[in-house]
Amino acid sequence: MSLNNLDQLYRTVIMDHYKNPRNRGVVAGDAVTIDMNNPTCGDRIQLQLQVEDGTVKDAKFDGEGCSISMSSASMMTQAVKGKKVSEVLEMSHQFSDMMLGKELDTDELEFGDIEALQGVSKFPARIKCATLAWKAMEKGVREE
Repeated sequence: MSLNNLDQLYRTVIMDHYKNPRNRGVVAGDAVTIDMNNPTCGDRIQLQLQVEDGTVKDAKFDGEGCSISMSSASMMTQAVKGKKVSEVLEMSHQFSDMMLGKELDTDELEFGDIEALQGVSKFPARIKCATLAWKAMEKGVREE
């Protein structure tokens, strides 16, 4: 697949998550709630995580912002459900590395649509948009 076709595919995936967000809403039952924002872009997110026995049982978000921040939140909530806290923290670390232009290690962890955000690393001003939900998730699992 050519680079232009890959970029177009990634844009399509990002816009799909933006227009049809997964896991938007409120967690039923006990959950830790994290509010974060990115004043540079105006992104605002409220993330709710339900963690039991060291595993993320549920993750939902609400908020408003640019297509990068909202699609990243959608992708992240999909990716962390059912995973151990240690795994989601490793995913977050690798996601941060990807935002710095490093390659994802897809052998150990399943990233799915998240790979579509790797082009954001070329736009430093947008990195905070992409990492907002991930920073909220890290804070949430550490508070749990």
